[in-house]
Amino acid sequence: MKRLSIVKQPLFSTINDHLIDYPTPSNLNYFWSFGSLAGLCLLIQMATGIFLAMHYTPHVDLAFLSVEHIMRDVEGGWLLRYAHANGASMFFLVVYLHMFRNLYYSSYSSPRELVWCLGVVILLLMIITAFIGYVLPWGQMSFWGATVITSLASAIPVVGDSIVTWLWGGFSVDNATLNRFYSLHYLMPFIIAGASIVHIAALHQYGSNNPLGTNGTVDKVSFYPYFYVKDLVGWVAFAILFSIFVYFYPNALGHPDNYIPANPMSTPAHIVPEWYFLWVYAILRSIPNKLGGVAAIALVFIALLSLPFINTSQVRSSLFRPIHRKLFWLLVADCIVLVWIGQQPVEDPYIFLGQAASVYFFLYFLVFLPFLGKFEQFLVYYKNPHLRADESSLNTAPVA
Repeated sequence: MKRLSIVKQPLFSTINDHLIDYPTPSNLNYFWSFGSLAGLCLLIQMATGIFLAMHYTPHVDLAFLSVEHIMRDVEGGWLLRYAHANGASMFFLVVYLHMFRNLYYSSYSSPRELVWCLGVVILLLMIITAFIGYVLPWGQMSFWGATVITSLASAIPVVGDSIVTWLWGGFSVDNATLNRFYSLHYLMPFIIAGASIVHIAALHQYGSNNPLGTNGTVDKVSFYPYFYVKDLVGWVAFAILFSIFVYFYPNALGHPDNYIPANPMSTPAHIVPEWYFLWVYAILRSIPNKLGGVAAIALVFIALLSLPFINTSQVRSSLFRPIHRKLFWLLVADCIVLVWIGQQPVEDPYIFLGQAASVYFFLYFLVFLPFLGKFEQFLVYYKNPHLRADESSLNTAPVA
């Protein structure tokens, strides 16, 4: 009776409905743990970011020195800095795996269109947040990365130059830019957290998909105590991987030039973003025209957002779609190639390889997926003549 009275309270009833008694398909595997891992990564980034903000100084003359002060003088500051920097990479790694799982099992299909679209919006917010956060240490790669990426907005007709001036807060990347980026970087994680709550609410409205892609309402169990253990195993594995990078290879995922103070008079030989931006950067560089490159990046997110509405397959899981399974793994390989191309110099053969990889990326989302469902349906009817006979008999049967 006491437990029932507690559960009836609004806060506890919400926790109970979404974390304890939440009905979950009984055949979920460990790939469904990446959603909770993404939430854990967000909490790590918010917690470490708040403590780092207590010691950071958003001024062009002091920003780099304040980061070094955190690393050398603040008690445990090196751990906060490395956890925050590597935590961004871990966050993107988890989210990318989460999205690839959704693509493989078609978790974006009806009635979960809103869940997928909110996920794409969260990815875009993450990219913006990570980019402006990369500027804050005010190293060489921070400064020149901010200069190159923000200058892309100038390609937009009519309003492009005004947008660049507004982003910079002046006529060059300077102190106003750093202050704006610092304010936005502090604000954005809370927006991401709010979007994540809406994302979870939209997911729980219809429930989770399952590996078979079938109706899971007939075989569901409560999340606790059956599935929290799987999430816990994923958290432990993630903690081990995260700790290896933080304690043994803290700078493996960063660029050494960012340990050089920003110098507007010295351009680095090769400007590259963080690894989790490289696939987008490779697509951008594949277009020789600046406006075309910006349009290609916009098309990436348009393609992702439109995916639930242009998909024509009646079968969700790739376990039963051999053609899509091959195309999907080609997409995974294609994205890896794009990441590799993004860190190479802008010269042949990398230009051609980047263009070819970019073409396949768009072909997968805008051509293959919309037509593959129709083609699969044709194959089913072609290989099973009795289905055509059954359908024709239904069409010619007299109406009672």
